[in-house]
Amino acid sequence: MGNIFGRKRRTRVTEQDRAILQLKQQRDKLRQYQKKINVQLEKERQLAKQLLKDGKKDKAILLLKKKRYQDQLLDKTENQISNLERMVQDLEFAQIEMKVIEGLKVGNDCLKKMHEMLSVEEVERIMDETQDSIEYQRQIDDMLAGSLSQEDEDAVLAELEAITQGDVDLPEVPDEALPEVPEAEEEQEPEGKKERVKNKPEREMLAV
Repeated sequence: MGNIFGRKRRTRVTEQDRAILQLKQQRDKLRQYQKKINVQLEKERQLAKQLLKDGKKDKAILLLKKKRYQDQLLDKTENQISNLERMVQDLEFAQIEMKVIEGLKVGNDCLKKMHEMLSVEEVERIMDETQDSIEYQRQIDDMLAGSLSQEDEDAVLAELEAITQGDVDLPEVPDEALPEVPEAEEEQEPEGKKERVKNKPEREMLAV
């Protein structure tokens, strides 16, 4: 089980990948050769200097001629390295372009399939049905709005507000009966009123 889940997915190596790898290997070999020649040229330069000190001018000149030839080889090597790097860059960019083209191709295929599934006529039919549904709902809204009075509209809005804000807890009505008022007290209050009404003309006469 561990081996099955632990396997790495193998990547597909293309001809372009192999070509890029070979070009990079050749470039690296030329760079190694370039370093080697530079080290050798420095040694020969020091040797020619020593030959001149020893009075061996002819051998020094011959050694410098050899060094000059190797310098020209280094210049050619540098040009070859530049060409290889340019080729590698061109191949890598070509791979990117191929991936972009493949992506565009897949996208076009998907669009074609979607267009086949949904034609222009189908889209027009769906849009017409949607518009009809909107018009029908608008007619229903107009009819409901016309059949309700302003008081009904206010009641609907109040109920909507109560629903959105939650139920309001009202105080509970007590189950016990309220105490009864004595009849004597109820009768006294009218008598007092009668006395006040009776005394009112007398006060008015005194005032005159």
